[in-house]
Amino acid sequence: MGVTVNKSTKLIDEILEHLWKLRERGSKSYSKVIKAVNDKDAHGAMRKMEKSGLVTISDDTVELDKKGEDRARDLIRRHRLAERLFHDVFEVGTKESEDTACEIEHILSPSVTDSVCSFLGHPPTCPHGKPIPRGDCCSKYRSEYKPLVMQLKELEVGSKGRIVFIVPSEHSRIERLASMGIVPGSIIRLKKKRPSFVLEIEETTLAIDDKIAEEIYIKQV
Repeated sequence: MGVTVNKSTKLIDEILEHLWKLRERGSKSYSKVIKAVNDKDAHGAMRKMEKSGLVTISDDTVELDKKGEDRARDLIRRHRLAERLFHDVFEVGTKESEDTACEIEHILSPSVTDSVCSFLGHPPTCPHGKPIPRGDCCSKYRSEYKPLVMQLKELEVGSKGRIVFIVPSEHSRIERLASMGIVPGSIIRLKKKRPSFVLEIEETTLAIDDKIAEEIYIKQV
């Protein structure tokens, strides 16, 4: 028997997500949220949210209250982790990953969410590069089982892995890594870790420093 979420709850969740995403872009506009949600019941839902302590509305500005902040954060975390799971592990297309994440974000329990996060190696971003809010499991970090997706630095010497995603601290680094063949989908073999990380990609051997190794996430093959 499936878990269902009523329309009112889903609408409130959708509004909270849009508020979070708009804030990431530097906006707290009431009218922009209404436009993004595109639902005839959005105005009424916003007023109910204000009465229940989720948001504060003033003219064209909407602020998340503590209760709304926590709920929005959890929704965004579940959604972006679900995207990572379907896109990177199951290799589902971007559109289908997004659609599926929209459905299951409403029903994942906190414990299941933390399990997914640990399983994925506590990824810092979603497939679109947006930050994934951290959870308790991220601070503990050492899970009881080995995550399927891990940082390159966690791979054992001599093992092979497929690059799943890269989270560069510098945007220009992506192009530099790509020129060396270090791109998502590439199969690498780790030859050594000291004094630098030495990788084998097809017939090419190259060395990278510790910092770059921390930014590359792989799935062992």
